[in-house]
Amino acid sequence: MPEFRKIKGVPRKEAVSMGEIVPLFVKSRGLSAALNTRRVFAAWDEVSGVKEFTLRKFYRDGKLFVTLSSSMVRSHLEFQKESLVDAVNAFLEKDSLFDKDCAKAGFVKEIILK
Repeated sequence: MPEFRKIKGVPRKEAVSMGEIVPLFVKSRGLSAALNTRRVFAAWDEVSGVKEFTLRKFYRDGKLFVTLSSSMVRSHLEFQKESLVDAVNAFLEKDSLFDKDCAKAGFVKEIILK
């Protein structure tokens, strides 16, 4: 039987839902930055509508670097970068797995298309 450890902020005898315990577990294990990065990539795929043209994604310091396979798609998205940043952040705001307080990987500040 696995050993269960007490997570800070959760009294031992109080029933807690999975929706409350998973974010606490992620934070206690230091997994927030990696999970947030994956959620940013998922938000880009969902919001941009160009998942099939996206070759690579990289995220650091609030900057989302996206490599696209089509120069036409890239130049079309260049004009929409500010609205894409807003749309990605709105998507992340609604995401229950996204840790809004994570200092290493927070909301998107800029999108850089390559």
